[in-house]
Order: sequence, then C-alpha cells, then structure tokens
Amino acid sequence: MVAAVSDPKSFASGRRYSSFFGLTPREFSSGEHRYLGRISKRGNRYIRMLLTHGARSVLRAATVARRLGRPVDRLRSWALAVQDRTNHNKATCALANKLARIAWAVWVKHEKYQSAAA
Repeated sequence: MVAAVSDPKSFASGRRYSSFFGLTPREFSSGEHRYLGRISKRGNRYIRMLLTHGARSVLRAATVARRLGRPVDRLRSWALAVQDRTNHNKATCALANKLARIAWAVWVKHEKYQSAAA
C-alpha cells in the first residue's frame, strides 16, 4: 500500500482510498432509489487481491470461532452478519472494503488499531 500510494492524505476519505483499489461498489442511483452494483475492479490488482484474501481469512476464522463458542470482536461479528444476510463472496468484498478504510485511517491518524469487543 505504501508503494502504491505515497501520501495517504491525498485522499479525502477512506471511501476514496478503497475506491482507488477498486473495492467500492458501482453506484447506479436516482434521486429516489439507490442501486449498488459489483465492485469496479479498478486500481492495483495485487493489493486488491491481498485485501480480499485477508478478508476471506478473517471471515473463515470468525466462522470457526463462532462455531466453537469463542468470543468474536465487533469487526468479525459485523462480517458474520453480512455473510448471514448475503453470500460469502459479497461479505468478503465488503470486509475487504472495510479493511482498506481501516488501513487508511490508521495510516493517516498514526494510531494503532484497537478492536472493540462485541
């Protein structure tokens, strides 16, 4: 990510940062209805692949932890809720998007990531 983007402050928000990697859904909206399509797949393919594989790994670990009755933090419980509402691949893309936004926020604010308990 550091090699692909030299200055993270050049992005106004985490959404623009994740959009740079092609992780935000395409939007076909009118004034009344909001339609979100597939991810755009623009930007750096390698970083998008790494974020997607990382999200897939987080989802798998959260599924195993929930099955064994272990505590799950807020990010993982959110990802499991998305997976329960939709399918596994959409939940993976949504989690990869959220991970990119978290990475941008941590990089810009120079703070450590603190996961909250669910």
